Amino acid sequence: MKRVRLAPLVIALCFAVTVPAGAGGPMAAPTVPLDFVGDINLDGLPGRLVRRGDGPFAPFAALLAGADIRVGNLECVVATRGEPLPKRPHNFRVHPRALTPLKRHFDTVNLANNHSGGFGPVASGDLLDLLDRHGIAYFGGGANLARAPTPLLIERHGLRVALLGYDEFLPCSFEAHYDRPGVAWGEDEQVQHDITEARRHYRADLVVPFMHWGWEHETRASPRRLARLMIDAGAAAVVGGHPYVIEDAEAYRDGPIGYSLGNFVFDGFSTDIANTGWLLRLDLDREGARAWRTCVAHIDRQGIPHPAPATEGIGWERGRAEPAPCGGRSGRWRATGPNAGS
Repeated sequence: MKRVRLAPLVIALCFAVTVPAGAGGPMAAPTVPLDFVGDINLDGLPGRLVRRGDGPFAPFAALLAGADIRVGNLECVVATRGEPLPKRPHNFRVHPRALTPLKRHFDTVNLANNHSGGFGPVASGDLLDLLDRHGIAYFGGGANLARAPTPLLIERHGLRVALLGYDEFLPCSFEAHYDRPGVAWGEDEQVQHDITEARRHYRADLVVPFMHWGWEHETRASPRRLARLMIDAGAAAVVGGHPYVIEDAEAYRDGPIGYSLGNFVFDGFSTDIANTGWLLRLDLDREGARAWRTCVAHIDRQGIPHPAPATEGIGWERGRAEPAPCGGRSGRWRATGPNAGS
């Protein structure tokens, strides 16, 4: 696979760039840029790179530095204990050393997926402890049934953002119990209720659910009704993953929905479609989603993502009916967030 080397901060965008809080005079509304990526599996070849001291996120470091909040789906267990569950084709576990590069480039991870529980509840508990110890926030999972669906609240530029995560792909046995760690399992009515409560009880200005749903290798998303119900319940945007491929995206009532971001760091796939993912930059302001655009990631044979030219991505801005191809319009990914220079 041909790698594309791009100079930091010289990657074209589809449309207007993020405006830093306070820029453009006193009337400029604060904007919070968030980066979302899909499945991060640090087992296998990416884990070997980590052991050698190489970072699997280095090709995307400049782009990730431009967001105030950087979010990924952690598709593996981080622990040294536990046994792989039987009758599962794949269980992924990595050494805690993998959290060092993860911490460098991500602020928080979603644990709501069908691999978080692959080595049993002891390893799941160790994962939570290790994330806490390394200062990596998480959502979509927790120490018990009450804590797993609790929103993660992050405040930037005076805006309080709530992140929620839910797994809707089997096995449901990975769900947290009243006395056992696990993931937040997605039931449609409960998800809608939690979005409403994130705004009412937790006083969030903006809510973004990160869903693990759909069918593997399916390019047209199936959970469309639920996604739109989440927007109706008050979500500013909906982000999804699990199918190992990019799925279609849409806008509903000015709420963007990216059904599947595909893979991000993952080895072992032989098709181009499974070795292609999105980094999604979502700009939020007090009214909701202001704009989003994608940077396509081409994943090499070692499972490492590399940014593609911006013309391969798509974008959307408030007032547009649907996302559109970038088409080569000029602009820049700007490193304006607190992670710039990291």
